[in-house]
Amino acid sequence: MSKTQETARTESATPSATLRTGTHPDPARPDVGLTFVSTWSTGSAERQRDTLEAIATAWSGRDWPHEGLLSYAVYAGADGDTVLHHSQWRDEGAYQDFFASASNGRDARNTDIDAAVPGIERLGLLKTRRYRSWTGAPERADREPGAIVIVRVDFEGPDADRGRAWVDGVVDALDGEGTAGGGLLAAHFHVSTDGRQVVNYAEWTDEQAHIDALAAAGDGVGAPTPRWRRVREFPGVLSDDSVARYRLAHTFVPRGA
Repeated sequence: MSKTQETARTESATPSATLRTGTHPDPARPDVGLTFVSTWSTGSAERQRDTLEAIATAWSGRDWPHEGLLSYAVYAGADGDTVLHHSQWRDEGAYQDFFASASNGRDARNTDIDAAVPGIERLGLLKTRRYRSWTGAPERADREPGAIVIVRVDFEGPDADRGRAWVDGVVDALDGEGTAGGGLLAAHFHVSTDGRQVVNYAEWTDEQAHIDALAAAGDGVGAPTPRWRRVREFPGVLSDDSVARYRLAHTFVPRGA
């Protein structure tokens, strides 16, 4: 075991309490080295509510699982089915140390959740690193978003540089043109560690603002301008139509953080 791993294990051996809050996580916080995004399918609006409550119970009743986990948030999908999970880690080493630990509580939490809501479908986990953020909306003023929109873009083959170039084009379009109808407070662009996807964690004033922007633009949220056309015609993009709206349900952080 390396000295770094030994230090991490010693630090994580001292548990802290778990605090549940109603505050959105900060996707751009500088100490985050790794962000995980995943979704569950619950099957109905009632089961979605039960799942979120089961998650809250499973997490609130236990110690914080690892000092390298900085925040964990769950969101209710506007489709009345999905649950979004968003977790922020200090770095890859912290996550691997958590995963290797028999005392991380992961299995116990999942067992409790599955007992409360049997048949939840896990749809996969995406490991990402934030590349850059756009926070150019003058009305943002650190206000809490009313809706989170997750946009996933798939690319041909593993090429993180291509993903970052696509993000640069989107930020250029946002700076120059904005979105149709406004309503976008901030956009945080993450590139998957395998270089195959970009995930945009976008903060909107509310769900209707995003719906209106899509309706006004006709193809995405950007108007049919040269900048936005370059984004839409960017080479190597396989799919950019995975868009889902969510509202925050719970955020969990270590007490005293």
